[in-house]
Amino acid sequence: MALIECRKLTRRYTRGENVILPLNGLDLDVERGAFLAMMGPSGSGKTTLLNLIAGIDRPTGGTIHVGGTDITGLSRSRLARWRSDNVGYIFQLYNLVPTLTAYENVELPLLLHRLGRSERHRRAALTLELVGIADRHDHFPRQLSGGQEQRVAIARALVADPQIVVADEPTGDLDAPSAAAIMVLLTRLNEELGKTIIMVTHDARAAANAHTTLHLEKGKLIEAPDARKEPVHVVA
Repeated sequence: MALIECRKLTRRYTRGENVILPLNGLDLDVERGAFLAMMGPSGSGKTTLLNLIAGIDRPTGGTIHVGGTDITGLSRSRLARWRSDNVGYIFQLYNLVPTLTAYENVELPLLLHRLGRSERHRRAALTLELVGIADRHDHFPRQLSGGQEQRVAIARALVADPQIVVADEPTGDLDAPSAAAIMVLLTRLNEELGKTIIMVTHDARAAANAHTTLHLEKGKLIEAPDARKEPVHVVA
């Protein structure tokens, strides 16, 4: 059984009199430990699919099973708890709280868990060290470079030890050296910690780090001809 199973996934938006259908009956399997990149033109539904898998949005139709749990059938409160326990989200523009230090930003998700202060501190400190930003723990976002902010954002996504990490254009706002460093870090998280990573990107250099690259076109996922063969399947 795949870790993530999407079946007949549909998402419909209404804007005025217009109906937008970025996903229509999409099927996708992602195995545990995969590193999947999704590419495609703007508006093709990449971020929509990412948000559905992460439990941030709900589909109009179809189902998503993660680890055997049908997340489309969960109540709002149970879905929020599931997301907190299972998914770490890395945003393109970091989404750090500007009035909190790097440490406080990383600790923030742990406040949703039943952990004592000392355990929260231990986890936050270890995660900051893991991403190579421990020496900036007391700095505010405005005092950090873009690459450093993204490392803090990655630490925040990892601190609760999720099984899935989703990344929406994680290198899109970075210069080339910083982007390369972030991709090295994501590759390590996949290879050394076994995290399942699903990444949306426009950057072919970033996508080359993934096991498999899929292109989303008109609501259909197409495997790239040169993608390395790893356990990710597009279901016909």
